[in-house]
Amino acid sequence: MIRFTHVGRVRDVIDIPEELAATQAKYNGEAGRAFIAGLPDLAAGFLRRWDLHPDGPSMYGMCALVLPVTRTDGTRAVLKLQLLDEETAGEPVALRTWNGDGAVRLLAYDDATGTMLLERLDAARMLTHLPDAREATLVIARLLAHLTAVPAPQGLRRLEDLARGMLDQLPGALPRVTEADRHLLQDCAAALREVATEPGDRLLHWDLHYDNVLAADRAPWLAIDPKPLAGDPGFELFPALDNRFDPAEIRWRFDAMTEVLALDRARARAWTLARVLQNSLFSIEGGRAPAPHHLEIGRRLRS
Repeated sequence: MIRFTHVGRVRDVIDIPEELAATQAKYNGEAGRAFIAGLPDLAAGFLRRWDLHPDGPSMYGMCALVLPVTRTDGTRAVLKLQLLDEETAGEPVALRTWNGDGAVRLLAYDDATGTMLLERLDAARMLTHLPDAREATLVIARLLAHLTAVPAPQGLRRLEDLARGMLDQLPGALPRVTEADRHLLQDCAAALREVATEPGDRLLHWDLHYDNVLAADRAPWLAIDPKPLAGDPGFELFPALDNRFDPAEIRWRFDAMTEVLALDRARARAWTLARVLQNSLFSIEGGRAPAPHHLEIGRRLRS
């Protein structure tokens, strides 16, 4: 984790979480290793540049190191350090568009590195800790209904491009899975083809699961960590089916979310099957079998 004594000595006392280093090396190779190696200097530079004071132990996820800080006026914030890539480049665009309405507020951003200063939420109160999984699902649904009401700004990745890429990738992936899985993925692709010509234009979060919703003083729940995309809100439902996975609850969650978001059920089903296809293709390209629980979501929604 991170230990700080004085801003000028940050580069000498920062400890990089092993899990973050391993994840960066696994998914980003040499670029990820270089990012990890440069984190102490990157953190020290932005603490000086934005006149921030470390304020507690660090947090981290799959892609970023998050340092609690305070500004000179006493405002509590977090410094998010991440590798700038196709996914993270869109995050400040989405956060500026939402402007704190349903999502964490962006306070400052550096275009060159992707470093962000964000308002501090309550990391101890994640939606994933809410005991009632059905109520948590409804929280996700209400947030999605609010966030996806906004048209996507120009320059974001588009769902139509992702859909085209999946369909192009599928033939090469099918021989690498079992016959049963092959039939399921073909059905997912068929569902995707039915909706791919109308990909939508809403601002999507793309990764709104229970760990990406935190409590705050100014709102009961706020979304964090978007991987924004321009597209159909039906593409947003999968993370809430995958996270806190319960096969018996797949149908209930899907129906509840489509109702709250006022989605056409058939289209939402097709876009959710497209997410099953997308995640399965990612696994296959990585030399792994598709995740069984992802396939189970597909089976439950296919029929």
